[in-house]
Amino acid sequence: MARPLPAFSRMLRLTRPSREDAIAFVILAGLSVVFFHAAQGTIAPLSTLQLAPVTLDPVYLPYYALRTVMRMFAALFASTVFTLVVATLAARSRRAGQLIVPALDILQSVPILGFLTFTITGFMGLFPGSVLGVECASIFAIFTSQAWNMAFSFYQSLRSIPSDLEEATMIYRLSPIRRFLKLDLPFGTPALVWNAMMSMSGGWFFVVASEAMTVGNTKVTLPGIGSYLDLAIAHQDFHAVAWAVGMMGLVIVAYDQLFFRPIVAWADRFRFEMTASAERPQSWVFDILRKTRLLPVVLSPLGAIGRMLLAFEPRVQQRRLMETRVARPAVEWAWKAAVALAVLAALVLTGRYVMRYLVLHDALVAVGYACLTMIRVIVLIVLASAIWVPIGVWIGLRPAWAERLQPLAQFLAAFPANVLFPFVVIALVRWHLPPDIWLSPLMILGTQWYILFNVIAGASAIPTDLREAADMFHVRGWQWWRQVAIPGIFPYYITGALTASGGSWNASILAELVTWGNHRLVAHGLGSYIAEATAAGDYARVALGVGVMSVFVLGFNRLVWRPLYAYGERRMRLT
Repeated sequence: MARPLPAFSRMLRLTRPSREDAIAFVILAGLSVVFFHAAQGTIAPLSTLQLAPVTLDPVYLPYYALRTVMRMFAALFASTVFTLVVATLAARSRRAGQLIVPALDILQSVPILGFLTFTITGFMGLFPGSVLGVECASIFAIFTSQAWNMAFSFYQSLRSIPSDLEEATMIYRLSPIRRFLKLDLPFGTPALVWNAMMSMSGGWFFVVASEAMTVGNTKVTLPGIGSYLDLAIAHQDFHAVAWAVGMMGLVIVAYDQLFFRPIVAWADRFRFEMTASAERPQSWVFDILRKTRLLPVVLSPLGAIGRMLLAFEPRVQQRRLMETRVARPAVEWAWKAAVALAVLAALVLTGRYVMRYLVLHDALVAVGYACLTMIRVIVLIVLASAIWVPIGVWIGLRPAWAERLQPLAQFLAAFPANVLFPFVVIALVRWHLPPDIWLSPLMILGTQWYILFNVIAGASAIPTDLREAADMFHVRGWQWWRQVAIPGIFPYYITGALTASGGSWNASILAELVTWGNHRLVAHGLGSYIAEATAAGDYARVALGVGVMSVFVLGFNRLVWRPLYAYGERRMRLT
C-alpha cells in the first residue's frame, strides 16, 4: 500500500480535533442554544407581553438578563457598523466630515426620551402585532446611547494616524478599501475596543427607559433587567433591587470573560510601536481559540471572500487621492452653506411648531434652565477629569492591572443611577439637603467612565519605545506628564470628555427629577424640565427642551471641544 503524501498527513494532523476544539465547541454551542432560546420571545405576538408580564420573582431573572444582553449586543453590532462607515467617511472626506461631525454633535445631545417619543410608534408600525417592533425600538434606544461615543473614538483615531503611515499608503497607491483594511481599521481597533466596552456599559444606564416604554396612554414593558428594576423601584422592593444588581454583575463578568477580554487580547497586536511590549493582555478564551485546529478551517471561507473582493478592487492613482484631500474653495463654501441652511431650516420648523403652542417666556425659561444644567456639567467634567485622568494613565500603562480592573470598571460604568434613587431620596429628605446641589452627582455617575476608558486606551497606546526612552533619560514628575503622558492621551481624553459632556446632558433627564415612592425631588434644570413635560404629554415643551439642549451642546462643542480637537491633531500626535 502506498504511503500517504507527507503534506497530506501534516494537514490531517493539523486539522485533527484537539482538546481546545472540544472546549471551544462546548462554549459556542452553549451560546448558540441560549441565543435561539431567547430569540423565540422576540418574534412572539404582542399579546404575550400582557399574558406573561414582568414579575419580581428572582427565578425569571436569568431569562430577563438574557433578553437584555441580546438587545445590547444587537445595538453594539449596529453601532460598530455605523461607526466603521460614518466615522471613516467623516475622517476621509472633508465635505462629508463637515456634515457628519455636526450631525453627531446634535444627535449626541438629543435625549433618549426624545428618540423614544418619536420612534417607538414607527417601529411598531413596521411589525404590527409583534413583539419584534417593540424590540427594535428598544434596540434603537440602546443604539443611541452607544453609537456616538464609538463614532467619535474611531474618527479621532483616523485623524491622529502618523503622517509617515499616511504617506506610505499614498506611495503604494492603495485604494480606499485597501487603505481602510490595511491602515485605518488596524490603527483604530485598540481604542475602538475600549470604547465599545464603555458603550456597552453605558447602555445599562438607559436600559430602564429602553425596556419600559410608553405609547400614548399605554405602557409597553419588555422582559429584561431594566423593566425588572423599574418594577422593583415602583414597588419599593429593596430585595428585588439587590437581585437585579447582582444579576447584572454576573452578566457583566460573563460577557467580559467570553467576549471583551478575548477581543482586547487580540486587538493588542495592532498597537503602533517599534518595540514589543513586555506585558501583554491575557485571556483564557483567546488562548483556547488560538490553539483550535478546526475553527480556522471553518472560518476560512470568510477570509477567502475578503481576498476575492480585494482582488477586483482597482488601484487609485495618487493624483486622485490628493484631489480628495484638497477640495476647491467654491465647493467648500457651497457645502458649508448647504449644511447651514439645512440646520437653519430645522430650527425654523421646530421654532414654528413650538411657538404655535408656547410664548417667548417659555423659551426664556428653558434657556435659563439650560444655563443651570450647563454649570453642573462643566463642574462635574472638571472634577471627573481631575480624579480619573491620573488613575486612567496608571491603569493604561500596566496591562496586568488593566486585566484585573476591567470587569470592575465595566460594572461601575454599567451601574444604573436608578438603583441609587432610594438612598439619595432618603438622605436628602432626612438631612434636608438642597436637591439643586446633591442631585448633580447622579448626572456624572454613568458618564464619567467615558473619560476613564478613553484615557486608559490612550495610555495603553503610548508606544513602548517612547516609554523606554523616557525611562532611559530619567524623565520624571511633571516633565514626564508634559512630554509623554499628556501628548499621548490628549486626543483620547478630548474624545472621552466630549462624550461625557454630551452624556451628562442626556443623563440630566434622569438625575434632575428623582422619585421613590411618594417622595419626589426636583433640581432646577433643563433635564427636569424635559422629564416633567414628557410625563405630562406636553410635546411642545418636549420639543422646546430637546431643541434648546441640542443648541447648547452643539455650541459648547463648537466653542470648546472642537478647537481642542484641532489643537490635538496639530500639536499632539505621533509623527
